[in-house]
Amino acid sequence: MTAGGLAPAPAWGVKFEAKITPIVILSCIMAATGGLMFGYDVGVSGGVTSMPAFLEKFFPEVYGKTQDPNLNSNYCKYDNQNLQLFTSSLYLAGLIATFFASWTTRRLGRKPTMLIAGFFFIVGVVLNAAAQDLAMLIIGRILLGCGVGFANQAVPLFLSEIAPTRIRGGLNILFQLNVTVGILFANLVNYGTAKIKGGWGWRLSLGLAGIPAVLLTGGALLVLETPNSLIERGSLDEGKSVLRKIRGTDNIEPEFLELVEASRMAKEVKHPFRNLLKMRNWPQLFITIALQIFQQFTGINAIMFYAPVLFDTVGFGNDAALYSAVIIGAVNVLSTCVSIYSVDKVGRRMLLLEAGVQMFFSQVVIAIILGIKVTDDSNDLHRGFGILVVVMVCTFVSAFAWSWGPLGWLIPSETFPMETRSAGQSVTVCVNLIFTFVMAQAFLSMLCTLKFGIFLFFSGWVLIMSIFVVFLLPETKNIPIEEMTDRVWKKHWFWKRFMDDDEEMPAI
Repeated sequence: MTAGGLAPAPAWGVKFEAKITPIVILSCIMAATGGLMFGYDVGVSGGVTSMPAFLEKFFPEVYGKTQDPNLNSNYCKYDNQNLQLFTSSLYLAGLIATFFASWTTRRLGRKPTMLIAGFFFIVGVVLNAAAQDLAMLIIGRILLGCGVGFANQAVPLFLSEIAPTRIRGGLNILFQLNVTVGILFANLVNYGTAKIKGGWGWRLSLGLAGIPAVLLTGGALLVLETPNSLIERGSLDEGKSVLRKIRGTDNIEPEFLELVEASRMAKEVKHPFRNLLKMRNWPQLFITIALQIFQQFTGINAIMFYAPVLFDTVGFGNDAALYSAVIIGAVNVLSTCVSIYSVDKVGRRMLLLEAGVQMFFSQVVIAIILGIKVTDDSNDLHRGFGILVVVMVCTFVSAFAWSWGPLGWLIPSETFPMETRSAGQSVTVCVNLIFTFVMAQAFLSMLCTLKFGIFLFFSGWVLIMSIFVVFLLPETKNIPIEEMTDRVWKKHWFWKRFMDDDEEMPAI
């Protein structure tokens, strides 16, 4: 058995020989199905909750509000905590499942964790599609959330370990691209099923989530475990054999030795979460938490979850609302492609700052139009103004899709040092799901209370996060991860004071 002690480990940053092999292509399919599953779950809920048959069966109180011609409350007719719980329960369940997924990913491996995610997805889809009452519907949604928690923990880690270094960054944003494709697919399905007579279209919308769920599960059965996971769990011979297969070359000794060394160093850190709280890791921790909070407070999830409801509220009608959501989904996909092309050319900060201007402008315009043209008891929105609202929403979505969408996940994955990287990823997922849950649960109540002012609320946050980027977010473009501390954090005008080797509190 070849062990790391028989030869010196190579220096960090060495380029290893690797080909793009069939197993890597299969890994890309894995990314697509995992992303499609998550994106479909995000996109399908908003369309289904605007279908009258669905509301009548599970949320009769809301259905009564939407059908009552005497109810003069244009912004409040969908304000119902149970209806919001249908959407937000997925993210609360995902948050809790993440803690269990962290253990299974480390102890059992990436492949078994993805299989567990697929199992949760399939059972959740069956319960949702066959739901007879609200309890059955919510339980199914919770199981889907558990699948999200396990998949979001395992799939990105699997991809980063299986992919050759030169395409690792592209695969990172490719996952986000497939989330947007899943949202678009859900919107197209909702647009078609809303026209089905007999009131069972919502079952088809929820049931078709089984397609990416089965693909994810089947893919997890076919792929190999990552060499990193095998070596981490002591299977050095098997890890070396898998590494040779996925790299398509026999010259894998340097990379194998580095994996053995990385595993040894990782095992020396007994308490990664405690290590994360050391002062030298505060900058990365603060940036990660701030990015996840800001990503949700752009208002994007609120718009994507409830786009059909939003457009119905401003007077487009049910079919027009779903049609508008399909347009938004297409813009989302195309704009994410812009990020894939430009993120390593113009840099992270430039994309975030340009998007800040674009999002702020579009939200202010939407608020002005709705404030002037849509009162609480009127749907009097002229077609020209309605089209302008759609254009402004698409302007907002496009800016988000090439900035805060993919970069909110990419930047945290780049910034943590090796010994705290897994703990940092857990913090990223947890904070994101917490604030996704908060925003999903609160949005319709906020819409009822703030009315058109909700877009001013989000535009204010966009201004705050843009100022944050200007002063506190360093550029990480083209910086090797292992050199991030020396070349980025130790040279930043503010964060460098936290990077001393001692643990004394710096002077702010």
